[in-house]
Amino acid sequence: MRLQLFAITLTRTVINTGARMVYPFLPVLARGVGVEPQAIVLAITARSGLGLASPILGSLGDLRGRRLAILGGVCIFAGGMVLVGIWPIYVALFIAILATGLSKIIMDPAQYAYLGDRVPFERRGKPMALVELSWSVAFLVGIPLVGLAIAAWGWQSPFPILAGLAVLGGVWLWRSLPADRPPESSGPKLLDRFKSILARRSAVVLLGVSLLMAAGNEVVSIVFGLWFEEAFALSVAALGAASAIIGLAELGGEGLVAGIADRIGKKRSVAIGLLLTTFAALALPILGRTLPGALVGVFFFYLFFEFTIVSSLPLMTEQTPSSRATLMATNIAAFSLGRSLGALAGGPLFSIGLGANGAVSAILNLLALGLLLAFVRERGERVAVAP
Repeated sequence: MRLQLFAITLTRTVINTGARMVYPFLPVLARGVGVEPQAIVLAITARSGLGLASPILGSLGDLRGRRLAILGGVCIFAGGMVLVGIWPIYVALFIAILATGLSKIIMDPAQYAYLGDRVPFERRGKPMALVELSWSVAFLVGIPLVGLAIAAWGWQSPFPILAGLAVLGGVWLWRSLPADRPPESSGPKLLDRFKSILARRSAVVLLGVSLLMAAGNEVVSIVFGLWFEEAFALSVAALGAASAIIGLAELGGEGLVAGIADRIGKKRSVAIGLLLTTFAALALPILGRTLPGALVGVFFFYLFFEFTIVSSLPLMTEQTPSSRATLMATNIAAFSLGRSLGALAGGPLFSIGLGANGAVSAILNLLALGLLLAFVRERGERVAVAP
């Protein structure tokens, strides 16, 4: 199991690097393909919108087995990266950005379900947090390396490199994960899985919490690269190094989940994280008047957000145990919708000022906190069933 966790984490690090590099290097990629930054924002928004299909696509892990879904996601990602490497134009970049989203839609729910199948709920927070290290390591290690590659060999150079690493990770996963291809008839049909999710009010509301959390984060994330380039005139390499601050913050958030979420409870961890993220969002425009202050503000914003979102994953996996992959895929849809809304709002808000982005982010997190405390149930609490 430890070897499998390691293989999943490293492969996800590669894929998350490909997914996340569009944020800090958004202006660079736009110049590379000869378009305005808003065209890259459109591609990111489309990728988030693609997540709305995740309840169907992401249920592959329930219908055809976790291993097949995980390997399929790796192949899709590698194909998108190769396309930009051989055809460095906007259309190819747009397709590659969509491919990264599609790969995660198929791969991530299967991975969460795989862990949910094999790790008891009481101990599930730690292994899920360890796998989620791939998200922070992508920014801590992957993004600075991408920045160096762009500075040395051009904007398109990271794409074939990431494709090759993804293929190596896919081979490792193919060899280490057990084959599991249950026929569709062995479990509930897809429609029955959706019905079981809708029957759990706690699960439905938790999906709403995910949507609000994602929107609150994206309102800030979508303008990260523009904010730092405009306010502090950072070079490409320096922008990649600044992005490592986010990686450190997320690494800290995942470490906190691994250390305390199982002890104090997943729901309580999410509630604390939402409250702290609210304060961090409000502090961003104040701290962001100087580069050191901006880096401190960004650090705490992403630290608290990562703690919140990773704490919510094991809580989500236990809402409908018979349909884990389908629920986690639906959670991606909720998260993607939130990111789409946040991306659409983030640019216009930034034209007013960073304070507008921070205020809207805080409001969304407070709404999520209210829903969580009022309606979401953890294991051991009475679960409300929708009429």
